[in-house]
Amino acid sequence: MKIQHKKSLGQNFLIDKNIINLISNLEEIKDKAILEVGPGTGNLTTNLLKKKPKKFFVIEKDNNLVSLLKKNFSKEIIIINDDILKIEENKLCNDKLIVFGNLPYNISTEILCKWILNLDNNKIWFSSLILMFQKEVADRIISKYNDKNYGRLSVISNWKLNIKKIIDINPNSFYPKPKIESTLLFFSPKKNFFKLKNSRNLEKITRIFFRHRRKMLKKPFNQLFKGDAKILDKLNINLNLRPQNIDCETYYNLTREYENLRS
Repeated sequence: MKIQHKKSLGQNFLIDKNIINLISNLEEIKDKAILEVGPGTGNLTTNLLKKKPKKFFVIEKDNNLVSLLKKNFSKEIIIINDDILKIEENKLCNDKLIVFGNLPYNISTEILCKWILNLDNNKIWFSSLILMFQKEVADRIISKYNDKNYGRLSVISNWKLNIKKIIDINPNSFYPKPKIESTLLFFSPKKNFFKLKNSRNLEKITRIFFRHRRKMLKKPFNQLFKGDAKILDKLNINLNLRPQNIDCETYYNLTREYENLRS
């Protein structure tokens, strides 16, 4: 069966055997439950199956690719033919999942934010995430404050997850060849993270502060806190700074103060 990639789904299939081997060996998956998002033509799937996982789920939206996966792996994997943004991953399995994903570039940030913001603190459904992103998106995820790439995605991603960059990947490792580099990141849940009442409040705080990232903090702060000097003193915030000049912890503290005002 000849498979045409679908630009609308952000498809670029990983074909580099060295990179496939690298990804497959990042975690011990024998007798573990794993989830692969966007398996495409099954190049990574084939490698992962050799490691003898206990359960193997794949999520694939493209009906043509689902037909191919059924033909090649029908007895070895559980295929979910659906949109990843509609899936409740925590209901897939009682075991914690190891997640692999060459994420569709057009919705990769949406997928990651969905997983973080919907995470149940009492039942984290994954033990690790091994995910491929467009390099410029990965740079935003891992960047630290005072860096030009630092923003909402950095603050949200680093809230509950430890993040490690594995490798940058050349466009030649994919078919069709994308115009940009990719980056492989490894995520694991933090044992201790900043407790908030509702993750949507962090989403709101970062959205308002980073809406005008080149402007000073004064306007968004006044919008949210009506210029409350006590909060400024408590968190040691200089309103002449810009959103990228304050660290993640300060944004988590600002979110807690916002929640306290509303309770």
